[in-house]
Amino acid sequence: MSASNTDRSRRHQARGKIPLISIAIGVGLTIGLSACADMGRQPAVPVAGTKRSTVLGIPNARFVIDEAAPVALATEFRRAYDREVRFVNRTGGTVPPASYLAISGGGDNGAFGAGLLVGWSKRGTRPTFKAVTGVSTGALTAPFAFLGSAYDPSLTEVYTTIDQKDIFERRPALVAVASDSMADTRPLYDLISKYVDDQMVERLAAEYDKGRLLFIATTNLDAGRAVIWDIGAIAKSRKPGSRDLIRKVLLASASIPGLFPPVAFDVEYDGAMYQELHADGGTMTQMFLYPPTIDAGRIASTLPARQRTAYIIRNGKLTEEWKETDRKTLEIAGRAISTLITSSGVNDMYRIYATSKRDGVGFNLAYIESDFTEPRAGQFDREYMNKLFTYAMTKAADGYHWRKGPPGFRS
Repeated sequence: MSASNTDRSRRHQARGKIPLISIAIGVGLTIGLSACADMGRQPAVPVAGTKRSTVLGIPNARFVIDEAAPVALATEFRRAYDREVRFVNRTGGTVPPASYLAISGGGDNGAFGAGLLVGWSKRGTRPTFKAVTGVSTGALTAPFAFLGSAYDPSLTEVYTTIDQKDIFERRPALVAVASDSMADTRPLYDLISKYVDDQMVERLAAEYDKGRLLFIATTNLDAGRAVIWDIGAIAKSRKPGSRDLIRKVLLASASIPGLFPPVAFDVEYDGAMYQELHADGGTMTQMFLYPPTIDAGRIASTLPARQRTAYIIRNGKLTEEWKETDRKTLEIAGRAISTLITSSGVNDMYRIYATSKRDGVGFNLAYIESDFTEPRAGQFDREYMNKLFTYAMTKAADGYHWRKGPPGFRS
C-alpha cells in the first residue's frame, strides 16, 4: 500500500472514531443534564419562616433547635406527662419510673444497638421507655425500640438479613457529579416502608396517647439547624400523608450528605407552599437525649417525684481504628472526616453525661468495646453486621455492664 493510500486509510478510520466519541460525550451530557433537571426544587422557606413553617398542618410535628426550643419542648414534655397520668388513671395503675433511651448514628454499626436491645429483651430487664430518641441508623432502630420486644423479630431481620443493595444503589460517575449525591436511596426507602406500615403507625399513635415520646433528629440544610420530629404526634394526627411523612423523616435522618440525597419536605408558611431539604441528623449531633438548654431538673421539680434513668447506646467505638493513611487528597480528607465524626460522637456523649448529672437523671452508656475486632469487607457487609449483632446480643442477654460515666471521666 502506498503512503498516500495509508494516509487516506488512517483519516478514514479517524473519521469513523469521531462519531463514537461524540456519542459517548453526548450520552454523558444528556444523562448529566437530565439529572440536573430532576434536581429542581420548590423555593426554600424564607428566613423569617424557619421556625413557623408547618408540615401537613401539624403544629407540634417538629421543633427547630434554637433559642425558643426549650419552651416548646418543655411544653411537649408537660403535655406528655398529662397524657400519661390520664392513661394510668383509666387503667388503675400508677406513674412508673421514667426510662429514656438515646440511640446514636453509626451506619452498619447500628447492628450493635439492635443486638443489644434484643439481648436485653432476652434478659427480661428491658424497660418500657418513656422517651426514645434516634439519629441516622439510630433513627431506623428507634421505632422498634420504642414499640418494645414484640418488634424484636423485625429489628433482628433489619440488621441481620440486609446488605448494601438493600440500602443504596451507586449512581454512574457522570450522573453522580451532576446530581445531589453519589447514590440513590430508593432501596432504603423501600426497606423503611416495609416496616413502617399502617399497623405500626397506629401503634405509635396509641403509645403517644400513653404519654410516651419518640423523637427523631434531622438537619435542615437550608436553615443549618437541627430539627427534632415528634413521630408520635405525627402518627396521632392521622392526617392523610402522615405515614409517608414518618417514612421520609426516618430516611432523611439517615441520609449522609454527599453519599445519599437529601429529602425534600413540602411545608407551608404564611399561606404559601415551600420546600425544605433535610439530611442526616448526625450532621448536627450524633446522638441526643434532649437539648441541654432544657432544664429537665426544674421541670421535674414541678411534677410528682419519680426515678429517672437514661440509657445511651453509641453505635461505634470511642476512637478510630489505626490505619496507615496514604498521601492522597481523597484519602486524607476521608480519614479526617471519619475522625471528626467519631470525635463529635464522643463530645455528644460527654454533653449528655453533663446534662443528665445536672438534672438528676441516671446515666448508663453502652458502646462497641475493643474486644470486638471483626474486620469489615465493605459498607453494610452482612457477615460483619451479623457478628456485631450477635456480639451485642450475647453481652446484653448475659447482663450488660452499663458504664455509669464516659470512660476516663472522674466526677
